[in-house]
Amino acid sequence: MFRQLFNFSGSGKKSGLGNPSPELIAPFGGSPSAAGVTVTPETALRCPTVYASVKVLAESVAQLPLHLYRRTADGGKERASDHPLAEILHDQANDWTSAAEFRQFMQTQVLLHGNAFAFINRAGGRITELIPLPSSAVEVLTDAVTMEPSYRVTASDGTQRDYARTEILHLRTLGTSPNVGLSPIMQAREAIGLASAMELHAAKLFAQGARPSGVFKYSKVLGPETLRKLRDSFNAAHAGGENSGRTLILEDGMDFVPVSFSSVDLQFLELRRHQVAEIARVFRIPLHLLQELERTTHSNAEHMGQQFLTLTLLPWLKLWEGAIRRALLTPEERAVYHAEFLADDIARADLAARFEAYAKAVTNGLLSPNEIRAAENRAPYAGGDQFRLPLNTEDAGGAHGAA
Repeated sequence: MFRQLFNFSGSGKKSGLGNPSPELIAPFGGSPSAAGVTVTPETALRCPTVYASVKVLAESVAQLPLHLYRRTADGGKERASDHPLAEILHDQANDWTSAAEFRQFMQTQVLLHGNAFAFINRAGGRITELIPLPSSAVEVLTDAVTMEPSYRVTASDGTQRDYARTEILHLRTLGTSPNVGLSPIMQAREAIGLASAMELHAAKLFAQGARPSGVFKYSKVLGPETLRKLRDSFNAAHAGGENSGRTLILEDGMDFVPVSFSSVDLQFLELRRHQVAEIARVFRIPLHLLQELERTTHSNAEHMGQQFLTLTLLPWLKLWEGAIRRALLTPEERAVYHAEFLADDIARADLAARFEAYAKAVTNGLLSPNEIRAAENRAPYAGGDQFRLPLNTEDAGGAHGAA
């Protein structure tokens, strides 16, 4: 345990470079965030902004088709549907997990922990299934000489087993170690802790709030027992949501002066809105995707949606494609095959813009009608493989040949 916690290493030995889990640190003085809320990858999901950010990215990766392609002699590519890996990536990761569910789980793990792992099951040298592993159960080991990673997996019964890098599919995000990613949650623990503390404060405010609220004014001196009875009587009649707003009856010349305050006066709502942006900044999520629409317009929402694809989602897709190439393809296969996401599916909701782009692509000889029909999951038709020049005046293939 101490070797795992403090990352002891020796010359020529493997040393754990992974971040120790919060559960492992806690007995040795692990402290919560400055706001007083303990933040871990698991508890962070209770923060609505974190949950929504992780959900947006995980579901976006899960919904995009992932295909295996074969490079052709003319510099093009074609889908390698006959390769055994194609079905695992696109349809079914294993008998109980679809490919979409697999990608969603792995993306969730890497967003929370900074690392995601899956066991690569092979039979006769052929990959038969990918089995996702909880990130908290995997320790990344790095050889002190070669810097090559390996993995130690702890089962639920406490038994451990070491795996070579060729047996584990590893996704990792930004980090200071070449083989281990840093948890975005732990790096942003103060921002998440503050948001959670404000959420808890607001909940307690409304749970314990009394209506009407204010100060009692009385010309006589009241003893401790009278004050206690007055407070208990008032709280019993008016405290809590179901008693809020009931008629207040006072006796013997006593006055009640309401104390007016609001969350807006204390800039509480503004601070909570700022924390939404602060956490969204960690995941690089446009605010309108988190239902924060205060400054969103139709025009800038469209622009931010494009930014989400190019600046937020595409870097993750490239990490996926690189990890697949590294772990799932042999050195010989890498020269021929590559995995690629079809990000065009993100634009499927805009039917008019999509078909307008298709029309321009056909008119200018960039795509054939059958290629577009394939993208729309429709059957090809006879003659649909021909490329056309503008105004369909000449076969594009013949024009290129004459040149």
